[in-house]
Amino acid sequence: MIRKVISHIVAGILGLWLATLFISGVSIKVLPDSTFFGIPLSTTWHVIILLGVIIGLLNIFLKPILKTITLPLRIITLGLFSLVINMVLIWAVDLIFRELTIVWFLPLLYTTLIIWALSILIPAPFRKKEK
Repeated sequence: MIRKVISHIVAGILGLWLATLFISGVSIKVLPDSTFFGIPLSTTWHVIILLGVIIGLLNIFLKPILKTITLPLRIITLGLFSLVINMVLIWAVDLIFRELTIVWFLPLLYTTLIIWALSILIPAPFRKKEK
């Protein structure tokens, strides 16, 4: 379980970092009043790590609940509604934190696809091989 949590957090951090580098509609900026429970966030990488951890934790704890609730929609759409769930989670982080700005639908979609791909690729080397 701890490997899964760490891999989702790393995927969230790397995904946000790659999205800010390669997608023109995604930006992370440090505001003068950027703090997290009183801890000042003074550089961009502090904000990227914080937002990546939050996205990773949402993917671990909230996403299974949403997937269970939306099971009929996921069956009807042959699993494509899972992409909408992922987009909603990232959009919620965008709405809550002023430091993250995702301007429109396509940057949100591309950011979601990057984080989704990394969450599949990162734990692959750590999977136990059956003998």
